[in-house]
Amino acid sequence: MTEPMFDHERLDVYQLAIEYVASSYRIAITLDGPHRHARDQWLRAAQSIPLNIAEGNGKQSLKDKSRFFEIARGSALECAAIHDILLSFEAIDSELNRIGKTYLKRIVSMLTRLIQIKDSVTERSIEYEYEHEYEHEYEHEHEKSHESSVGRAISRHLANTVDRLCLNPVTPYHSQGALP
Repeated sequence: MTEPMFDHERLDVYQLAIEYVASSYRIAITLDGPHRHARDQWLRAAQSIPLNIAEGNGKQSLKDKSRFFEIARGSALECAAIHDILLSFEAIDSELNRIGKTYLKRIVSMLTRLIQIKDSVTERSIEYEYEHEYEHEYEHEHEKSHESSVGRAISRHLANTVDRLCLNPVTPYHSQGALP
């Protein structure tokens, strides 16, 4: 018997957001002490991304969908700022920062496009008695398959690099005795 699948699980941006949460968690469990507040805020913001994508995708009105996608986008931007903070505190190295921001850049781009698409079709849904949600999701089917395969390859590479770096952490500069 196959596992039931919800509509939001079919969205590439949702799958990428789940991968980002998993990646963030693997890094966050290594943070403690003075970094615990940033870590906790980071995990809340990271989890907010897929949660708002799922909730927004389940809304019937395009205005509500866009509002939740905008909240998810804001959470992704918050995560990018947290990366900057953790990097400035030397809690993460530049490679983990680059990987995380690569995930976030794609997520923000995809959500921005979803918001724009949802905003551009609002007039048509009023004309008809039913709403066909996915009519304009991709203008060309070949773009979707190419975009998805490239995205999956990037996601696999990023996940493998995060795993490698978390298993072999780089010693921060300040812990080598250079700073008091």
